[in-house]
Amino acid sequence: MNMPPGSMSGSDGDGSMNSTSSMDMTMQMNFYWGKDVVVLFSGWPGNNLGMYILALCVVFILGFGVEVLSVSPILKGGEKPMTSLFLQASVYAIRTGLAYLVMLSVMSYNLGVFIVAVAGHTAGFLLVKARAHAAANRAVPMSSTPNNSKV
Repeated sequence: MNMPPGSMSGSDGDGSMNSTSSMDMTMQMNFYWGKDVVVLFSGWPGNNLGMYILALCVVFILGFGVEVLSVSPILKGGEKPMTSLFLQASVYAIRTGLAYLVMLSVMSYNLGVFIVAVAGHTAGFLLVKARAHAAANRAVPMSSTPNNSKV
């Protein structure tokens, strides 16, 4: 029985499954390269290269989402400050949940998963900072144009 690193094996060593044997947990404790990995759920992505690539895309999107949600705008409550507070707390909870999913994915110790997690965080950071930079440039008044009006 060929199992990827990090999976549970319930065999007696001869390849046969014994229902009375205890389940021993083997976990990869150093970085390795390969498509045989378990990411987030038992049996996913399996030994299929296409599913491994899908798992890498999911981890990238999770990391990207964490960074994008990290700069949620401060909402003004107006007449309903509790609604604004609840909305901000909900965004924070989603961001924290996504961050934990990225952390659990990286704990598979697969080098590909680690690289796309860092790339997702980096791409999200770049998008957030580019938008902030563009907004700051729009807010700066045009002082380079000379004022030719005379009083």
